[in-house]
Amino acid sequence: MEHENTPDITRRLKSVEGHVRGVQRMVDEGAYCVDVVNQIVAIQSALKKVSALVLDDHLRSCVTDAMQDPDGDAREKVLAELMQVYDATARL
Repeated sequence: MEHENTPDITRRLKSVEGHVRGVQRMVDEGAYCVDVVNQIVAIQSALKKVSALVLDDHLRSCVTDAMQDPDGDAREKVLAELMQVYDATARL
């Protein structure tokens, strides 16, 4: 995937990776549970932003292309995919 947001997504994922390693270290060292949970919440927030950026790229590229499909097959497929994404995120 190489889209407009790819550099930002990559940078954010590397940051999340480092953050997760930090939380693992905190757990290994017996850090205060509330501090660990606060760090996990921060990671979840960062991942939500990454997810939004990936979805933004998808909407601007794949979905836009599919909506222009003359026979509608790609359009139906991408709409089904978007519903799956919506269902998955609604459960979070």
